Amino acid sequence: MIATNHMSLDEILSRLRSLSNPESVAGMARFGINPKNTYGVSIPSLRKIARELGTNHDFAQQLWASGVHEAKILAAMVDNHEKVTESQLERWARDFDSWDVCDQCCSNLFDRTRFAYQKAAEWSSREEEFVKRAAFALMAALAVHDKGAPDTKYLEFLPLIKRGSLDERNFVKKAVNWALRQIGKRNPHLNRAAIATAKEIYKLDSKTARWIATDALRELTSPAVQKLRKAKRS
Repeated sequence: MIATNHMSLDEILSRLRSLSNPESVAGMARFGINPKNTYGVSIPSLRKIARELGTNHDFAQQLWASGVHEAKILAAMVDNHEKVTESQLERWARDFDSWDVCDQCCSNLFDRTRFAYQKAAEWSSREEEFVKRAAFALMAALAVHDKGAPDTKYLEFLPLIKRGSLDERNFVKKAVNWALRQIGKRNPHLNRAAIATAKEIYKLDSKTARWIATDALRELTSPAVQKLRKAKRS
């Protein structure tokens, strides 16, 4: 068993158990988070442990393989994105059983890998609920974190978002909406493109699509976002 910063896997799991909060687990379940193998440890607590551990690709694999909910999130926080392979991304994505693990992986690790844009596009047509969610969570994370990417990267996502807006599953539709909003807040050009896409989505014969479009338009056309848009343009 590999230790990282003098802590073994058993020691980390023991520490996570010591931080367990049954009330948090119950609350997580109410928000659609899988309570199986879950201790209810807060994200700030996991970030603190991650800082202590540092970056360690091999140890991240052990944390993920433990099957413990919080250990999986911790794995995404400590893994080395430069060592992540395409097969690892596929394997972890297939293991997703909860939206928060999916989102934490996408925003802490997957979006920093060299496969991020490729997987966002590929996974948008997958049937598995959390793999498909990961596609749009990745788009949202990239829109926030990849500051230097050209607009073309995100314009290519908009047709995939429109197609995804017909998926009625709750965890997918919320991620589709999230991706559309984050792309639309990136800069004035993408704001106009995202608003145009949202209007197209609204016209689709789908209650889910109309919800996605209405919610996105509410934010993307809001005074706060438009003020930011004007500031960026100037």
